[in-house]
Amino acid sequence: MRAIMVMFDSLNRKMLPNYGGDWVHAPNFERLASRTVTFENCYGGSMPCMPARREMHTGRYNFLHRSWGPLEPFDDSVPAMLKNAGVHTHLATDHQHYWEDGGATYHNRFSTYEFFRGQEGDPWKGQVADPEMPEAVGMASKIKPRLWRQDWVNRAHLQDKAVHPQTLTFDAGVEFIETNKDDDSWFVQIETFDPHEPFFSYAEYKTHYAAAEYDGPHFDWPDYAKVTETPEAVEHARAEYAALLTMCDDSLGRVLDLMDEHDMWDDTMLIVCTDHGFMLGEHGWWGKNVQPWYDETIHNPLFVWDPRAQVAGERRGALVQTIDFGPTLLDFFGLEATDDMQGESLATVVADDTPIREYGVFGIFGGHVCITDGRYVYMRASATAENQPLSEHTLMPTVMTGFFPHQMLAHAQLVDPLPFTKGLKVLKTPAQAWVSPFAFGTQMFDLETDPEQQNPLQDAELELHLATALRDTLVLSDAPAEQFVRLGLPVSGPLSDEHLLVAQQWPMLQASLAPASRGEDFGADGAVLERPLGELLAHEGTRAVLLERAPMLTGGPMAAMIGGMTLLQIASMMVGLLPRPVLAGLARLLTEASEPSPTR
Repeated sequence: MRAIMVMFDSLNRKMLPNYGGDWVHAPNFERLASRTVTFENCYGGSMPCMPARREMHTGRYNFLHRSWGPLEPFDDSVPAMLKNAGVHTHLATDHQHYWEDGGATYHNRFSTYEFFRGQEGDPWKGQVADPEMPEAVGMASKIKPRLWRQDWVNRAHLQDKAVHPQTLTFDAGVEFIETNKDDDSWFVQIETFDPHEPFFSYAEYKTHYAAAEYDGPHFDWPDYAKVTETPEAVEHARAEYAALLTMCDDSLGRVLDLMDEHDMWDDTMLIVCTDHGFMLGEHGWWGKNVQPWYDETIHNPLFVWDPRAQVAGERRGALVQTIDFGPTLLDFFGLEATDDMQGESLATVVADDTPIREYGVFGIFGGHVCITDGRYVYMRASATAENQPLSEHTLMPTVMTGFFPHQMLAHAQLVDPLPFTKGLKVLKTPAQAWVSPFAFGTQMFDLETDPEQQNPLQDAELELHLATALRDTLVLSDAPAEQFVRLGLPVSGPLSDEHLLVAQQWPMLQASLAPASRGEDFGADGAVLERPLGELLAHEGTRAVLLERAPMLTGGPMAAMIGGMTLLQIASMMVGLLPRPVLAGLARLLTEASEPSPTR
């Protein structure tokens, strides 16, 4: 038995022709549907990139106790379990997060691995002189100046498609399959970072999309914020994403060709998946992580060929999740899932659409905690604006690109084991979320009548049902006790109207749905809101206004990170921090403070 996983990053389900994206050129995804089972209701769980990969290894949710981080000493790793059982596991990837501090324990669980450099500001090529960088719209150059600069250094070395990291990743995957096609007992994960932003591809892929021909400022890297760009720029960015998706489709075709050429369909499992999606202007948003987990980011595409079932060209409606991928591989190779795994093998779903769960939960650490039954989606925010209590539980105190800050570690406590930590005590450290979900309110949708999630529901009876199911699922998932406090849920006993949040948080929900504020919304005073924060802080008068009215912007690591952004851009990213009435007051006071004093 052999298995192949082809994994993409940030693959928006609705952009694929298989799920209604009929304007996107992706013939190999259409071909894939004829050779596999297409899943209608696959949801992610722990978000974003590395938490999702931890789920793939461990078969259990992790966002309730941990943010972005490595595999833990107590985690079960499916690639390691397969390796220890005599199955050769190989990873071919250009996903640079595996080599950062917050992901450094994943690739070593495989028998062998290969890594290709150059994606999204990967610190790859060393160049002291600044590269040529275009005039650009969007916020990536301002909020991620180091990544932005490095990405343009890297792009100069990627002008030929043959050396692009995606191409090299699939070259390596194809080589592994070619080398081992006559052998048994192996699993290869061919994992590309694309179509993750920035949407860098080549002319041959852009020719499919008229909007790629655009004469405005450069824009292929939207950041995680509300849309502030022109409609033409938005359509251009969507076309750039589509072009990169077409490049991904080309790479997928290479794997399908290989399986056809070597007649591998009789004994080789194929899984084609993603970690999460990406907002491309839907709901007035770019990206992920900040806004609630709408369908475009969490309702994922999934295709599975299981040679044991020999079912192809059909669709399945059962609710499945990322936590099921690992148990599916274990089952295929004749191994048992561990007691700590919450996922289930997809074998019966592939065969005849047998349901394997009633509910699935998903979310990001410190954000909304969400539940779905495949029709209704309930996204519960924190009960209060403080979004507390919240703590990390870990034995690996690193985040994406570094160690936990000293101020967190200074308050670390060694606490009793969690039910899934194999008897090991863990460090508990205080934590903060980047944005409080309270600013968006608790939201609820009926995907059957409102698949675009345009009409949030107010239905106390339905909320009571879903909130109870959420509480029960959190208990079964061994959520830390403080999560129940943060979310305003009792750990046990019946829920009542006092535990419902939709109605009481409806004003926040409605405010969050408003489009991003623009300078012209505030008349002549609005111009000051389009000046960089760093410039305003450098001026004595405007700095004094900010110290009084928006002190959170004037010091600490946040001010240094967002100093190149305007107040309007900051408001579009950090919902609830600078609501429209606050911006209006700031616009007036900052304009007055900017004017020279009258001469006597």
